[in-house]
Amino acid sequence: MSDDWARLCELLDDDPEVRRTVVQAADEPEAFLAEHEQVLGELGVADASQIDPWLALIDAIDDAGALAYLEPDDTGEELADALSGLPRAIAAGVDVDAVSDVDGSQREAIAVADGLLAPHGLRVVYLDEGTEDVPLVVVPIANAREIVQLAERLGHTASVFA
Repeated sequence: MSDDWARLCELLDDDPEVRRTVVQAADEPEAFLAEHEQVLGELGVADASQIDPWLALIDAIDDAGALAYLEPDDTGEELADALSGLPRAIAAGVDVDAVSDVDGSQREAIAVADGLLAPHGLRVVYLDEGTEDVPLVVVPIANAREIVQLAERLGHTASVFA
């Protein structure tokens, strides 16, 4: 199973620290707990059996600066701000300003963002963390299907918006 976690990390982000962190959470939850004891303690996690590699993945992607983390009521403006700071969007030179102008739902704003990213070979993937919040990552289009499949095999949900 750690091979699946490692592959998922590679598909989502190229930061080696993401992979290291998530594989540690999956394979060595005691070591992960010891390394992150202070932060996890503040979250009420005191036992290695409470370690969830999926949540470690989302946090690691966020720490790497590759996560657009939205609240349920965020609009296109917040989405545009979040996307404009993501490394893949920056590297591709994607202008996401049009997302700010979306007056509709957050889902509509994400669809507009997907449309702007697609010509650059990128798309938005949602990583369901079991809350109302909306963690999003920008990935190569070619990775999206495998990300969704691996997440499902690992007992979690990743989805695309088109």
